[in-house]
Amino acid sequence: MAWSQVCYCYDGSFAGFLTCVYESYLRREAPALFSAPDDPRISLFPQRRVESSQEHAGRVYRSLAARISPLAQSLVRRGFLTCLEERELHLWRFIRLGYQLGPAVVAHLTDPRVAVVNQAVHHLLREAHLYKGFLRFSQLEGVLLGEIEPKNQVLPLLRPHFCARFPGEAFVIHDRTHRQALFHRPGIWRILPVEDFQAAPPGEEELIYRRLWRRFYHTISIEGRYNPNLRRSNMPKRYWGQMTEFQQDSPTLPEQKNGPR
Repeated sequence: MAWSQVCYCYDGSFAGFLTCVYESYLRREAPALFSAPDDPRISLFPQRRVESSQEHAGRVYRSLAARISPLAQSLVRRGFLTCLEERELHLWRFIRLGYQLGPAVVAHLTDPRVAVVNQAVHHLLREAHLYKGFLRFSQLEGVLLGEIEPKNQVLPLLRPHFCARFPGEAFVIHDRTHRQALFHRPGIWRILPVEDFQAAPPGEEELIYRRLWRRFYHTISIEGRYNPNLRRSNMPKRYWGQMTEFQQDSPTLPEQKNGPR
């Protein structure tokens, strides 16, 4: 008996997505589209609104490790953080194949249902790794603030690194793209949605430290080894907007004509 196709409308959370997976097997439905609240698309398929259930989501999440493998479970969890277009649909197809093949599914890298999830997760992990080095903090009213504009939802992957690196600090990492932020103070952290985040203007001491950092950055550059193509390869240009080295907020500091090297 063929599975009927429907459009699942859910709250956009990971638990909500896993609840959709539960519903699809319970009702023998093949999702043609997953629609979150901010999705402007209109589907001609029958729509089913799915309320998030922690119980049903937990059953599906545990089954990913038990019936497929812990690695497959990790791929699904991280895959949901990616910017992969139609990510829910790709993840649902991967899960369905995993239930059929078991642990061997993660080795089927030539299967497009597996390859697309692996590639998306690889992109996520690379972006998170780069932000561990490219993220710059400013001291604003006693709190360290860093702002990023990632393609993927990297905050859950950055959280263990920066919480371990600054365990005694109060800091905030603001993800402008996904309108969420990681808030940390000693002993506690939260990743919360933020609709209208306005940072306080930098004080004079912060501006001084920024100028000192740029002066150091310029001083250690080697004119004869300037290689803009290599720099853009190792430090993609889309990260520059939030990096102190590339900002100019002081007319008193002479900047190099071609920018930092």
